[in-house]
This record gives sequence, C-alpha cells and structure tokens, in this order.
Amino acid sequence: MATMQCDIVSAEQAIFSGPVAMVSLRGTIGELGIMPGHAPLLTGIRPGTVQLRLENGDEEVFYASGGFIEVQPGIVTILADTASRAEDIDEAAAAAAREAAERALSEQAADFDFSLAAAQLAEAMAQQRTLEELRKRRR
Repeated sequence: MATMQCDIVSAEQAIFSGPVAMVSLRGTIGELGIMPGHAPLLTGIRPGTVQLRLENGDEEVFYASGGFIEVQPGIVTILADTASRAEDIDEAAAAAAREAAERALSEQAADFDFSLAAAQLAEAMAQQRTLEELRKRRR
C-alpha cells in the first residue's frame, strides 16, 4: 500500500507524525481526501475531524480547530490553531462551551460580539462531531 508522510502540528506541540495511506478533513473549499500522489495544495481547514488511515489499515481520529493543510509530493502537513487526539477531548467541556455560546447568541447583550460567539459555537459543535466520529469508528 502506498503511503505518504503526515504531520499534524499545533501551536503548542506536534500531535502526529508518521506514514499514512489517506487523510480526510474539511477544508475551506469543501471535504478533502488526500492520498499518495495528490496534486500540491495549500488551503485553509475548518474546525472539525481529521481522519487518518494508517498503512496497516487502522484509523486514527483527531480534532483541529482550524488552520491550514499543505500537500506536497510525499508529505501532508496540517498546521492547526489547536489540535488534539479525539479521545483527549473533554466531552463535558465541549457541551458546556456549546451551551454558553448558544446562550450568548440568544441573549445578545449590549457588548455582544456575534462573530466571537458564532466561532465559539462552531468550535464546540466541531468537537462534539469529532467525538461522535470516534464513537462510530469504535463500534
């Protein structure tokens, strides 16, 4: 099975580095599936799930809050604002963040920042979708 090097890096640390057969994630231009031999690409990524299919067929699931993906011959680099393994996401904290953002959007006080509340809501929902994806894969 053909593979390519994949690196997932956040501002805090390197999250993953190794050979993969496929990378799937949501880019700003839509859903992306990257396999060995993919054309060079540089685009933004949306908050959500990053799925890696390893060379042995296993899959790993990560969460990225946004950032960029760069595809070059033989290597894929994901530069995320924040990233973590899906199993490291605190489900209770993600649910609480979603509720707080939804409450802020509905109350809209005088000093309300709509774009900030919307971004917080999108990030919390993306974390919850990542956890759901992880649960599906474990079944």
